[in-house]
Formats: sequence, C-alpha cells, structure tokens
Amino acid sequence: MSGRLALITGASRGIGQAAAVAMAKAGHHVVLIARTVGGLEETDDAVRAAGGSATLVPVDLKDFAALDRLGASIFERWGRLDAFFGNAGLLGALSPLAHLEPKLFEDLMAVNVTANWRLIRSLDPLLRRAEAGRVLFASSSVARKPRPFWGGYAASKAALECLAITYAAECADTNIRVNILNPGATRTAMRARVMPGEDPNTLPTPDDIAPLIVAMLSPEWTGNGELANFREWKRASG
Repeated sequence: MSGRLALITGASRGIGQAAAVAMAKAGHHVVLIARTVGGLEETDDAVRAAGGSATLVPVDLKDFAALDRLGASIFERWGRLDAFFGNAGLLGALSPLAHLEPKLFEDLMAVNVTANWRLIRSLDPLLRRAEAGRVLFASSSVARKPRPFWGGYAASKAALECLAITYAAECADTNIRVNILNPGATRTAMRARVMPGEDPNTLPTPDDIAPLIVAMLSPEWTGNGELANFREWKRASG
C-alpha cells in the first residue's frame, strides 16, 4: 500500500491515533484531523517514529465550511484520496432523553452525523479518482441495541450507520467501498469516563483494533455496506 493517501478524523488519541500509526506503517501518508494541536503533534511524533509521514489539520468538525474546503485542498496537493476513516465521535452525557440538553443533542448530531456527511460531500470526488477508494466509519453497538441513558449517542450512531450504508449502495458500481466498524469496548479515555469502575486491563487497546482498520481500508477488502465487529473478527482470525 506504499504511496496511498489516507485521511483520519479524531486522530489525536485513542483509536484514531493507533490507526494513524498503523496506516503509516502500512505505507500510507496520513492526513490527520483533530481539534487539539498538541494531540496531533503527539500523533505526528508516533507516526514519524514508525517511519511514516503525516500532514496535520487542526480543525473542529463543527466547522463545516472548513470541511467543505478540505477536499479542494487535498485535490490541489495530491489529486486524489485513497482512504477515509471517519473515526471522530462525541459521546456527550449519559442522561434520560427528557433531560438531555438541546445544545448537547445538537452537538452530537453535528459531530457524529453532519460532519461525516459534509466529509462525504467534500471527499467523494477524490475517492473516485483513486484506484481503490476505501471508506470506514466507526460506530457502536448501541446504534442497533439502544440502552437507557445512551439515547443521544445511540441515535447519532444509528443515523451515521444509515448514512454509511446509503453511501455504500450509491458506490456499488464504482471503485469505492464503504463499511462500518464496531470496535466494541476499548481501552480509551472516553470509555474510562463512562465506565469508571471497569478494569481497563480487561479491554482490548486501540493498538489491538488497528490491524482490522488497516485491513478494511486496503484495496483487498472488497466488502461493501458491511458492519465488522472487532471481537468477531478477532475470533475468526485466531
């Protein structure tokens, strides 16, 4: 996969950071998006230590105008995009739906759904110029099995999955393949905030998830409109 170009959102920590390093090791130049410059620089250091290279794009995903400009900037510099990992997500607060603050609900939809739609609009022409464009969105089991107090997050992830499956169907006759990843419970800062009593040593790390991400963003992964669960993939792969 040497010479391929990949864009990753939420790349400053956790699964996004692990994916960036793994994709760089696999031969991609990685374009990394996150809000925090310091976190992006830490990921950049890890990518360089792995022998790769990165371009850092500090931007808030709610800055939709910036996302609209991103596709043009990538076209001017590289002319195409081979892989897009829509990893960034906002968990919000665990709350009864009737008590969820309207601003927080709007932010959940903006980051988890609308930003990914804007990125599809911005990046689709670039993905079509690649020999094997690959798109992957990070979701959650609550998108299909909602649970009490997770309603805002669950609704946003369900909407994201619908968006992804629709885009996959629209790309069926093209070189683009679009899929969904459910990493499951993972040892991340987000997980620790909502499950403070959980033993993190019982959970897989972002580095454990990264090989599946690399595989799903490779030209060899030809599935389209599919949901991959990390634990099922791990069992099947031994």
